[in-house]
Amino acid sequence: MKNKLNSWFLCLLLGLSINAFSQINLPRGSQRASVSQCVGISDVTISYARPHVNDREIWGKLVPYGYNNLGFGTATAAPWRAGADENTTITFTHDVSVEGKPIEAGTYGFHIAVHPENKATIIFSHDSNSWGSFFYDESKDALRVEISTKEAPHHELLTFAFNSVNPTSTTASLIWEKKEFPFTIEVPVADIVLADFRDKSKGQQGFLRQNWENAARFALNNGGDLEEALGWIDQTIEGQFYSQNNFNNVSIKAQILNKMGKTEEYESMMDEAAGLANMNQLNALGYQMLTAKDYERAIRFFKMNVEKNPTVANCYDSLGEGYKMAGDKENAVKALQKALSLNPPANVKANSEKLLKELGVKMQ
Repeated sequence: MKNKLNSWFLCLLLGLSINAFSQINLPRGSQRASVSQCVGISDVTISYARPHVNDREIWGKLVPYGYNNLGFGTATAAPWRAGADENTTITFTHDVSVEGKPIEAGTYGFHIAVHPENKATIIFSHDSNSWGSFFYDESKDALRVEISTKEAPHHELLTFAFNSVNPTSTTASLIWEKKEFPFTIEVPVADIVLADFRDKSKGQQGFLRQNWENAARFALNNGGDLEEALGWIDQTIEGQFYSQNNFNNVSIKAQILNKMGKTEEYESMMDEAAGLANMNQLNALGYQMLTAKDYERAIRFFKMNVEKNPTVANCYDSLGEGYKMAGDKENAVKALQKALSLNPPANVKANSEKLLKELGVKMQ
C-alpha cells in the first residue's frame, strides 16, 4: 500500500512540474501575418512578422546594410530577416521566375541584404525553418536577385503587398518606414494550366466534353500546341463516348484551323458552325467575320439570322452594320430602317440611329 501511495505522489509531482513549465500563448510584439496572391491557377504566399518603426532609425541602423555578424547563431555574414522573429517565408505552388530568374515550386526562407543608394539583394533560401537570419547559410541559397528600392509613404508596420497583378505576373513589395522593395514574379500560366488539364483529363474531368472544349480553346488563345488543341477538339466532335457535334466545338476547331493557316478548312468549318448556331451565336459569328474583314461571309451569316428570326430588330441592325462596313449604303439603310420599324430595345435603337446618321440619313 505504501509503494502505491508513493507512486501516486510521484506522478502528481511530475504532472505539476510539467504544468509549471508549460508555456501559455501570449500576444507577440510583432504580430504574424500572411498575404497571398493567385496568378492564373498558381498561388504565391508570404508569411511574416510585422515590426513597428516606433520612432527608430531603420535603414543602416536597426537594419544594417549588407551582411553582418549578428552575435548569435552560426551566421557570420547574415542578411536581414525581412521581418521579425522566425524566418519570413515565401511559397510558390508552381515553378515561377523572379526578376527573370527561375525558381522551383516550394517554400523558401526570404531574406534581404539592404544596400545604400536604393539597391538590395533578395535571397530565397532552402532553409525556411530557422529563426530569422541567425543561422543563414549562403550554401543553401536557391536564388538571389538584385533589385532597386523605391521611396514610399510612411508605413509604421512592415507590410508585404501585391501591388499589381496581370494575367501572367504580379509585383510583390515589402514596404516599411519610407522604403519599398518591389520584385516581379512571372508565372508560366499557359504551361501550368495545360499540364494540369493533361494530368486531370486521365480522371473524372476527362469524362466531360466541355472540359476538352475549354482546354482546346485555352490552348488556342494562350499560345498552346495547336496540333494538341486540334486533337482535343476533334475528340469532342466525334470518336469518343462523350462526343457531340455542336456550335461550340465546331467553331473552336474553325479558329484553330485558321490560326494554323488552313484557310479552306477554316472557312468550311465556319459555315458548318453557322448551321449549328442559335440566334446569338450566329450574330456573334457575323461580327467575328466583320473583324476578319470577311464581309461576304459576315453578311451571309447576318442574312441567315434575319431569315430565321424575321421579327427580331437586332438581327436587322447587325445586317445593316454589316452592309455599312462592306460599303453597301443602300442595303445598309434598308436593314437599319427595318430594325427601327420593329420597336427595338433602347440599345438596338440607339445603334441603328447612330449608324444611319453616319450614313447621312436624317432622322425624324
